Amino acid sequence: MAEYRIKAQYYQQFDADLEAEVPGESYGGWQTAPIEIAREHTAVVVMHAWDTGTAVEYPGWYRAVEYMPRAREIGERVLPGLLAAVRASDLPLFHVVGSGDYYREYPGYQRAVAMAGEPEPEPERLAADPVLERLRTWRRDKVFVGAHNAADVQRGFAKLNFMPQTRPEGEEGIAENSQQLAALCREARVNHLIYAGFAINWCLLLSPGGMAEMSQRGVMCSALRQAVTAVENRETARNELCKEIALWRVALAFGFVFDVEDFITAIA
Repeated sequence: MAEYRIKAQYYQQFDADLEAEVPGESYGGWQTAPIEIAREHTAVVVMHAWDTGTAVEYPGWYRAVEYMPRAREIGERVLPGLLAAVRASDLPLFHVVGSGDYYREYPGYQRAVAMAGEPEPEPERLAADPVLERLRTWRRDKVFVGAHNAADVQRGFAKLNFMPQTRPEGEEGIAENSQQLAALCREARVNHLIYAGFAINWCLLLSPGGMAEMSQRGVMCSALRQAVTAVENRETARNELCKEIALWRVALAFGFVFDVEDFITAIA
């Protein structure tokens, strides 16, 4: 089996010193080691790399989703070189999409739909009541996205598209859920997905086709550190602490973390 040898980051979640004031501070923490990944069983996934317009076009959307400028910068500075390297390598490149129909005419999406077969049944939703609906409305207004921002968010999603730098080429597989992504993996004999895109602690973990669902299907899920950003809050935004915690979660629960430069060098 042909392999790529690559420097990987992993997290050593042991051993806690039970005599210490804070036992967890004795964990080994972030470590780096060379590992081998199988050329014929690994793919790169770009997830939710959306063209979200500008803050001038959709000010309310940008007020609610503060990571958009970081995502745009990654799309302009990181993803072009990464995707060029993947396309020049033996690794398949997949795209995970959602929220709209901007992808439905691409042949890679139509292939995924055909291979996936009949859609899997959706989980049964319990009935709502008027009180629950009021609570949901209250949260939309007070938590996210804010009543005064909602119209801009809706307008933005209505015109959603791929970032220009991440548009699929040729027959590259496109999936809108884990069933379709699993079909693409099965066709390409892939069992290790390495994710780029937005946002690492939200969509990449929990949206359809994200790590939580794909790990349940037996797939190892890793991430590219410089090719992701995270949803941050008031207390974390300055130092992007939510991104750091999300990468720790990936390393602990799903796979490995790779630096983009190391990854490009390895697959060249």
